[in-house]
Amino acid sequence: MRDSAMLLRALACLAILSATPILAAPAAYRLDAERSVVGFTYDFEGREQQGQMPVLRAEITLDLENVTQSAVDVTLDVTGARAGFIFATEAMKSAKVLDAARYPTIRFRASSINGSLARATVRGELTIRGITRPVTLQAGLYRPLRSDPGDLDSLLIRLTGDVSRSAFGADGFPDYVGDRIGLDIFARIEK
Repeated sequence: MRDSAMLLRALACLAILSATPILAAPAAYRLDAERSVVGFTYDFEGREQQGQMPVLRAEITLDLENVTQSAVDVTLDVTGARAGFIFATEAMKSAKVLDAARYPTIRFRASSINGSLARATVRGELTIRGITRPVTLQAGLYRPLRSDPGDLDSLLIRLTGDVSRSAFGADGFPDYVGDRIGLDIFARIEK
């Protein structure tokens, strides 16, 4: 299982996209789910814990010349999520938290993307347990280390942010688990 240490090592091997102008039109990218990590952190009895959730579907269109014209729509598989240890995983999937039996997916759809390729703000709608709320994530787009600056067929995205689980009705076990869920998503995409 991948963890944050692996993610940090991977990020240390990246090169930010060149600052030189890129002549590109909007292009569809597919997610390489095997080489991507949808990671999250949470507080369990005063200690930070880590988990992961697989991606079920992803529709990504990037305009590398004008990031505001990009689009992202991602669906996560709640039933395949892992919260670090079996007790936490079962509690997270229970009716008191994510209710995986009734709501087997989480969906994020970007409504606006602003900033630059290296540092963008992504605003969108996140749906958990059938409840949709606005969220804001920070994003960076990278090329793999040692890749040709003109080769934009394989890219890396890192998204970070946090959400309140109680805002989505996922408020079970408050004596054990904190309200804030940190997001640290590392995605490899390809044309």
